[in-house]
Amino acid sequence: MSDIVRTFPKDLIDLDQFSPEQLTHILDTAENFKEVSEREIKKVPTLRGKLVVIFFHENSTRTRLSFEVAAKRLSADTVALSASGSSLSKGESLLDTARNIEAMHPDALVIRHGASGTPGFLGRRLSFPVLNAGDGAHAHPTQALLDMLTLREVKGRLDGLRIAIIGDIAHSRVARSNMIGLSKMGARVAVAGPPSMMAVELAETYGVEVYNRPEPAIEGADGVMMLRIQLERQTGALFPGNREYALVYGLSRERLKLAKEDAVILHPGPVNQGVELSPELYEDRRSVILPQVTNGVAVRMALLYLLIERPGQAEAA
Repeated sequence: MSDIVRTFPKDLIDLDQFSPEQLTHILDTAENFKEVSEREIKKVPTLRGKLVVIFFHENSTRTRLSFEVAAKRLSADTVALSASGSSLSKGESLLDTARNIEAMHPDALVIRHGASGTPGFLGRRLSFPVLNAGDGAHAHPTQALLDMLTLREVKGRLDGLRIAIIGDIAHSRVARSNMIGLSKMGARVAVAGPPSMMAVELAETYGVEVYNRPEPAIEGADGVMMLRIQLERQTGALFPGNREYALVYGLSRERLKLAKEDAVILHPGPVNQGVELSPELYEDRRSVILPQVTNGVAVRMALLYLLIERPGQAEAA
């Protein structure tokens, strides 16, 4: 175990940093932490005395709250910061802001930023762990990990599963991190979306199946992950309208019949019901959208613990 953790990177930037064994260890650790959230007193002293700074430059409900809950359940102190409430609004550079945070000796920085590469940029310059909570259209590693944990819980494995990811692939950091993580764990990934929302060379870069229609991607799938249209990252109208999009690319009961009978429905949220997902499927027995949120707390607990405490480092040294 110590060898697996000893080679962990200092920062969490994306899942291509981790081996399949390390990803398995993160998921196993998260699974163990799930029990804490089911206790009457939902707290353990694991990170007592540690300080986690949560710095979000983009709006968020699930990820931001999930990281705060995760840190508090580990007994860490948290400080939440936004761009509008920081000296960035006065012209200070992000790096200067981060260095001032570093001077206060925190134990980890959780950051979400609209510019791809920002967490990596800061991680190379700061002495403590930086955790990527989503950067531009680049990566969202904690979302991919909670998706993987949810699939593993329901299906008992990741290796050999066929997972369809449908929607705005080009602008989705969730899709990229899932393509990397699921493929590393032996799953087969198929992606589909409008041609105007598909990134180039997906098959060559990520080793996934690529389609311009959802049906061949969904056919025979063990899990179907629907993505929100990332309007905030688009520079022009890439589809006629919501109604037309829903007719061609939305997940309906009829389309879901192409997947395996026990296929599960995933969505990173927020869900635009009636656009990428028909309303009745949100509440369907095959939907694991709310269990994904539950697993998000456990995954973020695991990552904060593994990157701050570095268990096994002392005996491996």
